[in-house]
Amino acid sequence: MLRLLVLLALPFWLGTSMAATITATTWGSVNGQQIQKFTLRNRASQEVDVITYGATVTAIRTPDKEGNIADVVLGFDNIEGYTSASNPYFGATIGRVANRIGKATFVLDGQRYNVSKNIGEDSLHGGTRGWSFKVWDAIIDCDRVVMTLVSPDGDEGYPGSVTTTVSFQLSDDGELRMEMKAKSVKATPINLTNHGYFNLAGHATNAAELYKHVFILNADRWTVTDSGSIPTGEIRSVENSIMDLRKPTILGDVIDKVPGGGYDYNFCLPEPHDHRKRNFVGKVVHPASGRRLEVYSNQPGVQLYTTNSVPESGIVGKNGARYSRHAAFCLETQNYPDAVNHRNFPNSVLRPGDIYNHIVVYKFGVEN
Repeated sequence: MLRLLVLLALPFWLGTSMAATITATTWGSVNGQQIQKFTLRNRASQEVDVITYGATVTAIRTPDKEGNIADVVLGFDNIEGYTSASNPYFGATIGRVANRIGKATFVLDGQRYNVSKNIGEDSLHGGTRGWSFKVWDAIIDCDRVVMTLVSPDGDEGYPGSVTTTVSFQLSDDGELRMEMKAKSVKATPINLTNHGYFNLAGHATNAAELYKHVFILNADRWTVTDSGSIPTGEIRSVENSIMDLRKPTILGDVIDKVPGGGYDYNFCLPEPHDHRKRNFVGKVVHPASGRRLEVYSNQPGVQLYTTNSVPESGIVGKNGARYSRHAAFCLETQNYPDAVNHRNFPNSVLRPGDIYNHIVVYKFGVEN
């Protein structure tokens, strides 16, 4: 049963800036469970919609340099779109393990676990019915929406009952802050992420505008993968390669040179990495509109994905828009993919008594 506490338009002060107001509405149902939509609004004419199905961000409305407001994330108009087979995880919270687990298996404390295979012989984004397919409980806590999910022992083959919370908070300076926490009764791999698909020109503008975006990634290495996008274990420098995005790079100048028809790779932030700090991950600008996105996180990696795998007929999304190949980009902060199977990757095992804590900030604004 959904637990919902609605506190409407109450001011909550954070430093010297008033935080967003939050309203809640019903947004359909899934298998008899009511879905709630929450809208966070700040004083900078920005709005964010999140729903309890998959703890999903369904819309981010933000102005350009002329004050024109556009929705800059791909998605659907209704819950039926998000539950459909055509949904490529638009805006969802991914778990218990984001990205891939090779051969859908791993050994933990001497015991082998087999998790669900949903992409060939491998496991992707938590398996057949990962956390993006679940209905989360939700409350409004002052200036935050807090969603909670309990994943039982054996869920998709993973050990241990895990309790997870994801909070969504919008500040007046354009920061959408998500904090993901988890605790488990048994040792289990955990790697959460948010799978937002961004196009700063507007969600319906597709590749024609995406190619004009200018990218900077604070990453000096990347994890090499095989033909199935499973890491080989090699961590390679980006130096003198198409993976080097440390200087401003127009996407259209490089995307056709990337193996696989676009970016779908994990990039590694510089070491030594400090998970206790908010670290700069990257910046993306759409010059014509002036819209800017900066990303900060305490995670060691980020998956840059340029929406390479879209059916030729496209995906019909919000307001009848047809999303095509290279319609958007994703910057999914994370641990390295398949980390549980690679000792040279950062630890991904959550043990009883410990707390997994993942912070990511998507900061929206305009270039001066």
